[in-house]
Amino acid sequence: MGPLSEDRPFLLSTIEKVAHWAQKNSIWPAQFGLACCAIEMMATAASRFDLARFGAEVMRATPRQADLMIVAGRVSQKMAPVLRQIYDQMPDPKWVISMGACASCGGVFNNYALVQGVDRVVPVDVYVPGCPPTPEGLMDGIMKLQAKIAAGGVPAGVYHLPYAIVEEAAAR
Repeated sequence: MGPLSEDRPFLLSTIEKVAHWAQKNSIWPAQFGLACCAIEMMATAASRFDLARFGAEVMRATPRQADLMIVAGRVSQKMAPVLRQIYDQMPDPKWVISMGACASCGGVFNNYALVQGVDRVVPVDVYVPGCPPTPEGLMDGIMKLQAKIAAGGVPAGVYHLPYAIVEEAAAR
């Protein structure tokens, strides 16, 4: 009776696949709600939608304990440097979900005070459409992000260009 006998189950895999599986099933989001989309994000963590099924139920108030930033709502020019600072404080690998039309492209607010898409400040991995997006939409976005992580996808931040917009907004 050796260690690989037929009566004892065993598992064969690679370290990378195990690491991706662990990352996929333990996403810890940083709460960054800026507008009405934040209410939908909070509803996703409630008992009706139960985000805990995906291992993402613990919303972190500190970026040092989070690996996912959900940007929910419109981002003002004054908030852009703060958003970038919080993103920079997150440990690698870090992921970003843009939730709602305002975060994705500025929404109906096309003016000088708002950033026309959060992807000008931080790299975005998944976009969740809608105004406001439903909790089901956010859960679908998290599942798409989990599929990207399981496939060994690289976070969008690895290929991100320098953030000249953030420096420009900070200079104002």
